[in-house]
Amino acid sequence: MAAERLSSILSHITPTKGGLSQITSQNPDDVVITLALRTPLTKAGKGGFKDTNLDGMLYKLLVQAKNKSNIDPQMVEDICVGNVGDSKAAYYVRAASLAAGFPNTTGASSVNRFCSSGLKAVQDIANQIHMGSIECGIALGAESMSTPGEGMQAFSPEVMNSESEAKDCLQPMGQTSENVGKDFNITRELQDRYAAESYARAERAQKAGWFDDEIAPVKVTIEDPKTGEEKQIVISKDEGIRYGTTYESLSQIRPAFKMFGDKSTGGNSSQVTDGAAAVLLMKRSKAVEMKQPIMGKFVGATVAGLAPRIMGIGPSIAIPKLLGKLNISLDQVDVVELNEAFASMAVYCKDTLKIPYEKMNPRGGAIALGHPLGCTGARQIVTGLSECRRQKKKILLTSMCIGTGQGMAALIVNEQV
Repeated sequence: MAAERLSSILSHITPTKGGLSQITSQNPDDVVITLALRTPLTKAGKGGFKDTNLDGMLYKLLVQAKNKSNIDPQMVEDICVGNVGDSKAAYYVRAASLAAGFPNTTGASSVNRFCSSGLKAVQDIANQIHMGSIECGIALGAESMSTPGEGMQAFSPEVMNSESEAKDCLQPMGQTSENVGKDFNITRELQDRYAAESYARAERAQKAGWFDDEIAPVKVTIEDPKTGEEKQIVISKDEGIRYGTTYESLSQIRPAFKMFGDKSTGGNSSQVTDGAAAVLLMKRSKAVEMKQPIMGKFVGATVAGLAPRIMGIGPSIAIPKLLGKLNISLDQVDVVELNEAFASMAVYCKDTLKIPYEKMNPRGGAIALGHPLGCTGARQIVTGLSECRRQKKKILLTSMCIGTGQGMAALIVNEQV
């Protein structure tokens, strides 16, 4: 079965002629990105955003997006936020947009496709622009993991008792990571070595200031848990990067999901994090008319499904599907942002797709930076475009696994070269 899957994947990666020239062409109806920024990523429950609710986070980022883009808010026709844990997200984004100075003629909505929600929001706005429904919109990804979400209950008896994989959709994410480790022999050592490199890359990037142009500093009010005293601070750095993390130190951490296996730990899994990211999109003709700087061209995105119990390997299905549709090869991609939900799935996807490691997550990934669930899909675009600008590279591929057994991938052409 694994051999058949690999054969299917590799068959999709062979391109046909003309794909790259087509996606890099510039046309008035292209969907382009004119602004991409994010908040710092902070530790859930104890970091900079621990006392900031989702609506407050959205408000602060929308104000930053409006001010940094210098765009007339009247031109923004729709705002969409990707969020996983808060059933009130649609209320929050609408109220936050009005408070941030966008008119009541600007629509607002929320979407939820688990860990790809931020990318789903980008796709939603991009598709509206492509279809002519709107000319300009903002996609957001945001998650307050400091705020507990609703617990999941068992499905109805008809679903649970069906002869299908439906009940596997209830498997905890840690269990699916252990499934990937066992099914595909992704050893604890491989996972810890991968995690150590993610931390090393993030540390190097932060020390070198590579994140500075993608992060919008945010003023927040925090409460001292001991005294109850409130004070205002400005957060401007990601909090999860643990300097000096090594394979040796990671190898000492106990397994996090002992009832399912012994390979995934708190050190080689993504961190529980708060954060938000924003992407401003419009037609190229509109960007030229409004004298907006064009950062990149949003080429397209796709989703693919797979067995829920091994949801982590979703990018290994979605990436070949996307590249096949666009008729380009992985060799033609310059930077790959792949969400590190767990080291197990990151190692599998890197090795199965034969992604050159120097191209993948050059600033580290969610193991070192954190994974605010709804934010990540948008955050990876922000980080990837910044990295493409730094390296003067063109083609950005971004992908992530999705709970319940899916994967999503998107391609962007960087025009900041």
